[in-house]
Amino acid sequence: MDGLEEVTERRKPQLVYPLGEPPEAGEPREIAPGVHWVRMPLPFALQWINLWLIEDGEGWTIVDTGVALEQSREYWRKIFDTTLKGKPVTRVICTHMHPDHMGLAGWICRKFGATLWMSRLEYITGRMLVADTGREAPEEGVRFYRAAGWDEDAIDSYKIRFGGFGKAVSKVPDAYRRISDGDVIEIGGRPWRVVTGNGHCPEHVCLWQEELKLFISGDQVLPRISSNVSVFPTEPEGDPLADWISSCKKLLATVPNDVLVLPSHNEPFNGLHERLNNLIEGHEKALARVLHRLRQGPKRAVDLFGALFARKIGPDLLGMATGEAIAHANCLIGRGLARAVRDEEGVIRYESA
Repeated sequence: MDGLEEVTERRKPQLVYPLGEPPEAGEPREIAPGVHWVRMPLPFALQWINLWLIEDGEGWTIVDTGVALEQSREYWRKIFDTTLKGKPVTRVICTHMHPDHMGLAGWICRKFGATLWMSRLEYITGRMLVADTGREAPEEGVRFYRAAGWDEDAIDSYKIRFGGFGKAVSKVPDAYRRISDGDVIEIGGRPWRVVTGNGHCPEHVCLWQEELKLFISGDQVLPRISSNVSVFPTEPEGDPLADWISSCKKLLATVPNDVLVLPSHNEPFNGLHERLNNLIEGHEKALARVLHRLRQGPKRAVDLFGALFARKIGPDLLGMATGEAIAHANCLIGRGLARAVRDEEGVIRYESA
């Protein structure tokens, strides 16, 4: 999922949106030879996802699929009957395992006998999260959120909601084709280079086509919002924000600025390097604000929200906000600027080093 609106201290990047208004839901628009932009609705605060349909010789390649909703299936059925011109889907590529990207991958693969292509960590992590469906919330998760400063009502809500990931995902194929950083995939007679990133998820796949100057960025680069970068109970001492910043620098060094960025949310844009620099700058400023708070005295994760987010954090955003707050604290710990101290009740307070 994608990030919260942060406090507005970052400089607004001057991006260009050359394609104008987005297409209607489920109505593909060709934006480059053989490359079609499809928009599908989402049942979240973030209301839309962009999906990509690429003509591929005797078939079609789909990049990302939408959430497993009947409305989305209906849109896809219409596309299959019209846009595909009687040719099958032969390959489904998922940039990563979140339900808005992988949700209908299994359904489409089974319908056409198509192969699912993903990075190894995304496929395995997605299968793991789907397997949590129906399980009780683990004690490790309860301890994690209690340590962050959650009250018992919030803990009870976590227990009720745990395992919901699989409800938004159709049955995941039991086999897949692994793709890795630096791979070149031929789609429609053109080479698409795989460039991976980390932080938002374990091994996010982006696709760069040099001739057409297209860069399918998934959630790794979004023009108007910052992707969620969170610590989760499965790896409480992880440092995904360091991974995220490193990935932004990697993309700056790898992908040229003259591409048309095709993001998963908001509209396609020009200005990749400016946006990447803006994302790095924004997180560095957020880290500085968090460190300033810690120098005023020890803080729980929930006490750091005001340094990070422009909006009030209610129950619906509590998990995401907590994960992002801990990500910033852990990044400061990794840089030697902060430390975590757990009290007798198991609550963690962060303080400047």
